[in-house]
Formats: sequence, C-alpha cells, structure tokens
Amino acid sequence: MLNTLFFDGDQTLWDFDAMMRRALGATLEELRARYPEVAIDVDAAVADRQAVGELRGSMEQLRYAAFQRTLRRLGIPDNGLAAHLTDFYLEQRFSALDLYPEVLDSLTALRTTYKLGLLSNGNSYPDRFGLGRLFDAVVFAQDHDVAKPDRRLFDIAAGTIGATADRIAMIGDSPENDVTAAQRAGWRGIWLNRDARTCPPDCTPDAEIASLTELPAVLGQCS
Repeated sequence: MLNTLFFDGDQTLWDFDAMMRRALGATLEELRARYPEVAIDVDAAVADRQAVGELRGSMEQLRYAAFQRTLRRLGIPDNGLAAHLTDFYLEQRFSALDLYPEVLDSLTALRTTYKLGLLSNGNSYPDRFGLGRLFDAVVFAQDHDVAKPDRRLFDIAAGTIGATADRIAMIGDSPENDVTAAQRAGWRGIWLNRDARTCPPDCTPDAEIASLTELPAVLGQCS
C-alpha cells in the first residue's frame, strides 16, 4: 500500500508561469526607470533565461546569469545592476503567490493518511506559500546537483523521507519528469493534467487527474 506522496511544485501546487511573468514585468519596469530607452519585453527576458540553460548552481544564480545576459545584450554590462534586478525579481515573485485553489485543503486532508514530500527542480519554497508545515521532506534539485528526470534525485527523495520506492507515488504536471521518471525509480506516477493536454505516446501514467481533489479516489487504484 502507498504511504508516501511526493508533489512537484511549479504548475502543480502553484502557477509558477503567472508568478514568473508578473515578476519579470515589474523587474523590467525597474530597469526602464533607470534606462528609459531600453526596448525589452517579458518574452525577450524569458528567452534570455532559457538561453542561459541549466548551469550548475542555484536557481537564484541562474536568474542572475540571465539578467547579466539581458544587460549585455542591451549594451549595459553592469553586474551590480544584474544583482539588483535579481533581488528585485525574487522579491516581486514571492510577493503575490498563485497557489491553486484546492491545494491547501487537499494537502491538509491527505496528510492525515500519508507522509507528504515536495520534489522540485525549481526554487519555490513551500514556507512562502504557507505549506511548509504540511511536508515531511522537501527536496530541491539545486541542493543535490542532479535534477528530474534523473533517477538519482528520486532515490535521494525516498531516502530523505524514509520510504521504499514501492510505497511512494509522485504527483506532477510533467509526463516526463513526474510520471515516467518516477516509474523508472520504482514509484507510481500520477499525472496532474489541469489543462486537458494529450498524454505523450511514450508515457503511461498510473492515474490521471485534473485537480488534486480527485487524488484520494485514484490512490487506491495505484496501490
């Protein structure tokens, strides 16, 4: 029987994309306050972050590298300003949190039966969402120099929470990172498909849900 549930964070428990784009927009306004002539929009800033890739280091360091790239591209190679924009962005990002509406009640109810964990490639800390008390383990890829879908991160998470692979289910929005990768580690993989997407042909979730409110009903099928 399952006794442990790990959840992805971004786009599973909270709407990271909305938070990120809102914070980037505010940060670009901060940049324009200093350099009114610069021409850049949120999509261009997102592209700069994607171009930086997944270098070694924390997500904060990657965001700093992205702002360095943006400033160089705009002809403003100023590392001090990049550091300021990074701090400003992080403050804005966590100032208004887009937790999906059913998350708090669902996790609170599930905690009465299961051990709960957070397993994320991001850096959205659950304490900032008022969820820290609900998790028995919080595992971030950036703290272990390995990221989903690498099986090693799932093994680290299982050891951190003290559960065997056959008793863990992973719930997340990514078919590759949260379903197939979890199954390769011996876990169950439950796909949270909020947007009615088509499942990739190489992915077979143990269950599919559109909201965490559906999770209790399907957990028995995954045991």
